[in-house]
Amino acid sequence: MDKLSAPWYSFDWFLPSTFSSLTWENKIFLYMLPAIPVLFLIRWLVRHFLNQKLPVALIKSDLKKSPAQLLRLLPEIILILVTAFILLALARPQRTNEKIEQWTEGIDIMIALDISQSMQIEDFEPNRLQAAKKVAHDFIQGRLQDRIGLVVFSGDAFSLAPLTTDYNLLYTYLNDINFDMIESRGTAIGSALAVVTNRMRESESKSKVCILISDGDNTAGNIDPITAAELAAAYNIKLYTIIVGKEGLVPFGKDYFGRPQMVENTIDETTMRKIASLGSGEFFRVTDNKALQNVFQRIDKYEKAEIKENRFKDTSDFYPVYLQWAMVLFLLWLALRSSFMTNVLQD
Repeated sequence: MDKLSAPWYSFDWFLPSTFSSLTWENKIFLYMLPAIPVLFLIRWLVRHFLNQKLPVALIKSDLKKSPAQLLRLLPEIILILVTAFILLALARPQRTNEKIEQWTEGIDIMIALDISQSMQIEDFEPNRLQAAKKVAHDFIQGRLQDRIGLVVFSGDAFSLAPLTTDYNLLYTYLNDINFDMIESRGTAIGSALAVVTNRMRESESKSKVCILISDGDNTAGNIDPITAAELAAAYNIKLYTIIVGKEGLVPFGKDYFGRPQMVENTIDETTMRKIASLGSGEFFRVTDNKALQNVFQRIDKYEKAEIKENRFKDTSDFYPVYLQWAMVLFLLWLALRSSFMTNVLQD
């Protein structure tokens, strides 16, 4: 049973556990509690030394000590308790139950991943594709309640995973991505953007994002990348474009003796920059695993779902409990003043 639901006359109200479960609106009155005995001691000293005394001569045999004489202290003790309870009431003990309701409006995110043969180049560890898969996995792992989908492309493009919150399914699809999923060779960036737009055009999410990862050259497909980007922008899809890879000589496979083969690599930044600009996003150029990881971390910070919350406070006051105790004890004190417990000569 909750101690704070006990009737006012219950002694549960004076247990340390009860006091610790309460909050106090006016704590200054609690700090005044230790001063009560001091004030009563000063009061007794003033009355003892300054009050007028009436000398009375008694025979020594008439002076007897009895435990019943201690009852004369009872009115003073009750008055101390009355004062303490009044201070407790003034401190305004309360209990506040706070209920918080939180919800998020998730973001729809499509990751378009280039699986063309050039993504086998080993200027990333172990190669461009595997590095991209790793950071995409970490990115998905850090999301909450966002729908995420996957598109892969080389000479053509197709949707590998629809928008979903089943992240375990996405991890499985990511692990299965390989260079043999699409037979036609090349890099069809425009086709990839068209598939992304088709997947997201009916989305009702307030925020729609596409992260396009490629080595940059559009060499295939029958849809111009700029036209596809304009179409995506018309559906309010924000476009982040990431070029992976270095220019110049880069390692690509090994020769007969197991030595790295070097090939010439060129990158077209212009198209990818234009796509990001049309999609109100941002263009990134990365040349190693760490840089690619940092880019995904930046996008993760940019595209956070909005968390909304409602707070409800229910505050209950318990000062009437201590005030009732003070009133009852004050009436008892008044009654005792008229009894044998009062030292009439001293008063």
